[in-house]
Amino acid sequence: MTRPTVLIPAPMHPSVLDGCAERFEVLRLWEAPDREALLDERGKDVRAIAVGSHARIDGPLLDRLPNVGIVANFGVGYDSIDVDAATERGVVVTNSPGVLDDEVADTALALLLMTVRELGRAERYLRAGRWEAEGHYPLTPATVTGRRLGILGLGRIGEAIAQRAETFRMTVGYHNRSEKDVPYRYYPTLLEMARDVDTLVVVVPGNAATRHLVDAEVLEALGPDGVLVNIGRGSVVDETALIEALRSRTIHAAGLDVYEEEPHVPQELIDLDNTVLLPHVGSGSEPTRRAMGRLVLGNLDTWFAEGRALTPVN
Repeated sequence: MTRPTVLIPAPMHPSVLDGCAERFEVLRLWEAPDREALLDERGKDVRAIAVGSHARIDGPLLDRLPNVGIVANFGVGYDSIDVDAATERGVVVTNSPGVLDDEVADTALALLLMTVRELGRAERYLRAGRWEAEGHYPLTPATVTGRRLGILGLGRIGEAIAQRAETFRMTVGYHNRSEKDVPYRYYPTLLEMARDVDTLVVVVPGNAATRHLVDAEVLEALGPDGVLVNIGRGSVVDETALIEALRSRTIHAAGLDVYEEEPHVPQELIDLDNTVLLPHVGSGSEPTRRAMGRLVLGNLDTWFAEGRALTPVN
């Protein structure tokens, strides 16, 4: 029996690469000496795409793969995939929700702790020998317990963050497109929420509707005690406005795991002393990535066996 052909445009977690190799004929586009020639020669054979978060899947590419039925995305965010173009061509797009919620929520709380309590700076202070030479690290001006937390995007990850925040006796509010049946205060506008909280956590995905939702006005509303944490997508925050707000102390600090032009991080952010910066490691543990890989493979298996997807987004 002929195995279905799956295109993988860029390197992915070994669990996906190995699992696909066991099940399907795999075309590793990034390894091809001539990628255009490979697409010309084999494009009509491809029936599925397995893709990570940074490989662009758009209409022109799908037009070269006329028999593709599914794009299985490794990650909960899928802003690198033109879902409208896929839908127009009858292609199902899937993501991998649920399996990474706890890991990303843990990262959000870790960023908040590192940012407010300056734990990374304190460790560097010790490593540089300054504790012994200069005495105790300076007291931090703020604490985490009891903060007023606003969550921009109360989906699965947002709810996992809210549950953790309650352990720190934080009051929790949220802004979504619509109100949910949850025990947290709903804010109909982001600006209203920013005025009322001292901690803003960004969880929403990146797309045209969410681009620069967090702008200079929102940052000013957050205020001089305000802390911004972004584990959603870099495009949601106006990076230029954020840099200026941090420089001028319009807000207190920011903890970031995502950026507008990854992997590039503006030097202005790196040079600031009131930022904590991570290289997009929100779901970056082996157990979580293996679980994400299983869901990608599950979507492909179910598609080829039953003609349906487990976690479609369109």
